[in-house]
Amino acid sequence: MKSKQDVEPSKRGIGMVFQSYALYPHLDVAENMSFGLKLAGVSKAERTQRVNQVAEILQLAHLLDRKPKALSGGQRQRVAIGRTIVSQPEVFLLDEPLSNLDAALRVQMRVEISKLHKRLNRTMIYVTHDQVEAMTLADKIVVLNAGGIAQVGKPLELYHYPANRFVASFIGSPKMNFLPVKITNVEPEKVQIELPNAEHHNFWIPVSGERVKAGEILSLGIRPEHLVPADKAPISLRGIVQAVELLGSETQIHLEIPEIKQPTLIYRQNDVLLAKEGETMDIGIVPERCHLFREDGTACQRLFTEKGV
Repeated sequence: MKSKQDVEPSKRGIGMVFQSYALYPHLDVAENMSFGLKLAGVSKAERTQRVNQVAEILQLAHLLDRKPKALSGGQRQRVAIGRTIVSQPEVFLLDEPLSNLDAALRVQMRVEISKLHKRLNRTMIYVTHDQVEAMTLADKIVVLNAGGIAQVGKPLELYHYPANRFVASFIGSPKMNFLPVKITNVEPEKVQIELPNAEHHNFWIPVSGERVKAGEILSLGIRPEHLVPADKAPISLRGIVQAVELLGSETQIHLEIPEIKQPTLIYRQNDVLLAKEGETMDIGIVPERCHLFREDGTACQRLFTEKGV
């Protein structure tokens, strides 16, 4: 796409959907959606045709004569999106469009925006602080940190192969666990680490040994959902249960590892686990699912191939 810097805003072919909806309270839905077209000199007949067509797509046809105050949050959001669609832009800019909606409505609108994207076949640049929205909606994610780009890639690439600790923490919910480990041996395509309080506490993980030295203290990363029952992994780690969250379809257990001065480690399983606070629990670590981060936060390249990436 060519630079639009010297082109008048109305002729740039860029549509904006604001976080606050920015609807005119004194205009009804049809008038809000056609307002930009009217300013651009589009005929009334064409304005009506475009609005009716988009209203059908967004399931707003029965609401065209209502004012914004008579609409739900989700309906107002669809009107804001519809106002942008009728202008037929080449690119959509969406600034946290779902942040003002409740949890159930956010899920519904995520699905609607995804379907809309496929139907319109237009580029959408979507700003969000919600990593679930980013993972479910994006073809490609750009993760920003402190004004710079931390990583660019497909959702599963960022999930399985984060370039640094920031991305590893941002992508995934609950976020990745980090444990301090000592490097005991280094080879080009694997690194041996020492993890206190673990059975077989020295073990190899399949990551690049580039810029890693024996004796360093680095960060081992492992996602809560990649921890397994102790009898299903070659490495086990013992912890004390601090809290149990029973979510129905899954259980999240917060563990304190006595020998490691670190916030609690989270263990997630897609099942009901009847653990009690204060009891001891052993959990399993699969070396192939581990990440290793250098002192500067950059990731050692993982050499294990994940499905779907």
